[in-house]
Amino acid sequence: MICASVIVSAQHAKYVVIISIDGFRPDFYEESSWATPNLQQMKNNGVYANGVNSVFPSVTYPSHTTIITGAFPAKHGIYCNEPFEPEGATGRWNWEADLIKSPTLWDAVHKAGLTSAAVSWPVTVGAPIDYNVPEKWALGKVADNVTPRRESTTPKGLFEEIEKNATGKLTSDDFNADYLTMDENIGRIGAYIIKTYKPNFTAIHFVCVDHFQHSEGRDGPMVRKAIAQADCGVGKILEALKVAGIQDSTAIIITGDHGFVDIHTSLCPNVWLAQNGLISTVDGKKQWKAIFQTSGASAFLHLADKDDKKTLDSVKNLLYKLPSSTKKMFRIIDKVELEEAGADPNAFLGLSPIPGVSMSGSVDGADIKTAHGGTHGYFPDFQEIQTGFIGYGAAFSKGEVIPIMGLEDIAPIVNELLQLNFKSPDGVLYPGILNRKAQQK
Repeated sequence: MICASVIVSAQHAKYVVIISIDGFRPDFYEESSWATPNLQQMKNNGVYANGVNSVFPSVTYPSHTTIITGAFPAKHGIYCNEPFEPEGATGRWNWEADLIKSPTLWDAVHKAGLTSAAVSWPVTVGAPIDYNVPEKWALGKVADNVTPRRESTTPKGLFEEIEKNATGKLTSDDFNADYLTMDENIGRIGAYIIKTYKPNFTAIHFVCVDHFQHSEGRDGPMVRKAIAQADCGVGKILEALKVAGIQDSTAIIITGDHGFVDIHTSLCPNVWLAQNGLISTVDGKKQWKAIFQTSGASAFLHLADKDDKKTLDSVKNLLYKLPSSTKKMFRIIDKVELEEAGADPNAFLGLSPIPGVSMSGSVDGADIKTAHGGTHGYFPDFQEIQTGFIGYGAAFSKGEVIPIMGLEDIAPIVNELLQLNFKSPDGVLYPGILNRKAQQK
């Protein structure tokens, strides 16, 4: 007698699209008061998460790099949005893909002989992406948000092709997050690339929801308009898939990088260091033994001499001696906890404030200041700072709810969908996310 065995495996997709909405929150699709008909329809007909944990710090560039690597910042090397510049910020961000220290989905897609595309995705300048319009802007007093994108776009001539066929001539204001036109243009570019080239893997990053939550907090009038515009951009991508004839064979992931917290107070930990002689200015030049790199609502301590235990002890002592009314506004994250969180291995300790309080890199003035609007960057251990996840389309389950997952768990989903043989260092594929099919053998 021959018995048939049953092998349960995941269904696959020929195409995968990740759409990241910067500052994306689960309530945008879980609560009907938000003008997000596309997101809510996808949530109701797919799989979604009640919350997605970010990384530490919960800011844009480390988070997006975790999405694309399945690794925490300590492994992928993008520790903050900006490089550590103790002598003063130049305005540079971590734009270049060669800064990433771990394998990426771009690498895996290329190795598998498939094609990829990215629109405004962080840390992609020079990445092995077939159709790439990366995020980058010019330094200096004159704002120029378009020329660096044009010059970094690959292949050569793609940017001009997009202007001719999809957007019209683009100016710096067309990539200015003060205007919702920026997300409209990102959606048009993504839709054009999908319709024209049908990449196997596409990643698109909308930015305006984040921008207006910074200025207005979680529920300002422009925040509501911005998430409605992002939802419209998602609709453009859905239509592009239909026009391209690949709708039924495409898996779509909607996610973000972090949530948002309304703030009222800002702490300036470098003022404490300056008051204790650890930061000074001599002949117009900054000199320091210890300094905090701030990143939204977090701060990371760096030492000029990594073996300077005396200075490290001095910093710990001055933090301990702060008034209790100040100390209650933040917690110290020691080296062990930083390592466990996969944060910057160069930092000797971190500070994460309570919700409502942010961090400033200021060296002068008061150590406690008034703040307005919203921010992120907090240690990712509470609900408001969580981002969201929706999986919809080919191979995704319907009606499944994942209570909580992490950004590092997205790369394993893409790997399974496209069969890439990609290893995510820190991510896991939750079995309920993808539809399972039984094969008789």
